[in-house]
Amino acid sequence: MMISEDERLDAIFHALSNRTRRQLLADLSGRPARVNELARPYDMSVNAISKHLFVLEKAGLIERRQEGNSQTCLLAPGALADADAWISHYRQYWTSQLQGLAQFVESREDR
Repeated sequence: MMISEDERLDAIFHALSNRTRRQLLADLSGRPARVNELARPYDMSVNAISKHLFVLEKAGLIERRQEGNSQTCLLAPGALADADAWISHYRQYWTSQLQGLAQFVESREDR
């Protein structure tokens, strides 16, 4: 089933809206890790961490690979690039607005 770009962005931003999931992404930015390794620093069960990982996986932010009896998680940076592209549009808008404001203030100071 194909999902729309809006649905994909909804899933990405939903996943990023939770601090634990953002921290899990930061943890994975250094290297792939097994689920039980990822759960260790948190005051949560492996099952609870797995639920967070499922949200990240559904959003396309991570991949899980089965290795024997355990699963290894790794970043899948494509989804972050999609979110960055969406944010970039608004970054350009606000940069333009702030430049206009700066020019206005500077023109007032010259008087």
